[in-house]
Amino acid sequence: MSTTPVRVYAARLVGLPIFDPQGDQVGKVRDLVVAIRSEGSQPRVLGMVGEVFGRRRIFVPMTRVTNIDSGQVYTTGLLNMRRFEQRSTETLVVGQLFDRSVTITASGVTGTIYDVGMEQARNRDWVLSRIAIREPAKGLRRRGQTHVVEWGEVQGLTRREPTQGATQLIQALNELRPADAASVIHDLPPERRTAVVAALTDERLADVLEELPEEDQVEILGLLDGERAADVLEEMDPDDAADLIAELPPETAETLLQLMEPDEAEDVKRLMSYVENTAGAMMTSEPVILGPDATVADALAHVRNPDLTPALAALVYVCRPPLETPTGRFLGVAHIQRLLREPPSTLVAGALDESMENLRPEATIDEVAAHLATYNLVAAPVVDENSHLLGAVTVDDLLDHMLPENWRDRAVRHG
Repeated sequence: MSTTPVRVYAARLVGLPIFDPQGDQVGKVRDLVVAIRSEGSQPRVLGMVGEVFGRRRIFVPMTRVTNIDSGQVYTTGLLNMRRFEQRSTETLVVGQLFDRSVTITASGVTGTIYDVGMEQARNRDWVLSRIAIREPAKGLRRRGQTHVVEWGEVQGLTRREPTQGATQLIQALNELRPADAASVIHDLPPERRTAVVAALTDERLADVLEELPEEDQVEILGLLDGERAADVLEEMDPDDAADLIAELPPETAETLLQLMEPDEAEDVKRLMSYVENTAGAMMTSEPVILGPDATVADALAHVRNPDLTPALAALVYVCRPPLETPTGRFLGVAHIQRLLREPPSTLVAGALDESMENLRPEATIDEVAAHLATYNLVAAPVVDENSHLLGAVTVDDLLDHMLPENWRDRAVRHG
């Protein structure tokens, strides 16, 4: 442990890769598990919550951790792949300690925890030794004053708060990809999950919902009032929103559709009208659509949108007006890889791929898979009998429907 820093802070650990002795990554750090016995004694760090392949959460005992540096965590490689289940005597640092209100005994200053530091005691156990606290913002200051104090210098660490905020936890979640943030939220205690959902922006919550198992999606949507639930559904990709609404009781689904903006609701209703596991049911209705007068420069500007998935950014779809799905006459697709080799002023319509057939909305999941494999595509247009573009099926849409139900929450591991 000679190269281990004297003190390591929890917020910097979250998301770090976990490596085995051979240098192969086996997972990522998601939280720290500690045993808090009293406010005066430093809590012992029992281990880390690690996320391995397939978003499975496992417990990594600190006795298996051989080294921690600025960019990674090393273990003995002997990890138990049993799913982590928190015990009643255990506390999650990020999930439960962050945002807890405490008071500095000497000064009477009250604030919330935004980080904690751990270090090794003389007996080689890891313990929580420092607490970073932020006071509430005052006046025109956007952030309150911060303090870093010893563990034994504060009060309130063992008190559970029914109205504990989520500011610091939200800040930590915002540093993660939506899929990783979804994994954290999935494992939060119910009261913390409720606080986090209330504090997330509609757009961020929509991104996270798309990555959660169906039962979590339904449960979280049930925590929201009707107006906010409709706003969140509008922020989701129409195909994901359609899948979620289909899981709701019919009366709830109808209420939310009425609360949504008419154009957004119409897209969702159209997707819900297709038979399950067909191209129409899987497709997104919002690919990158351009008119026949668009240039290569126009196309490249559109696909730079950071909200586009890599699959949706791989193709642009050229149609005659109207350019909202269902569009005017579909003219064809252009591959971004091809457009990168063309002068910016060239018309996209002059670089269309005319070598492939189009998918029909009634195409089965096997037909969609065969189509993408045949043409080596990550996305493909879905066109009706009148040559109107209805949407696009992407490879991630396909995998989402081909994998077992609730695959996001299933135990998947390397063989």
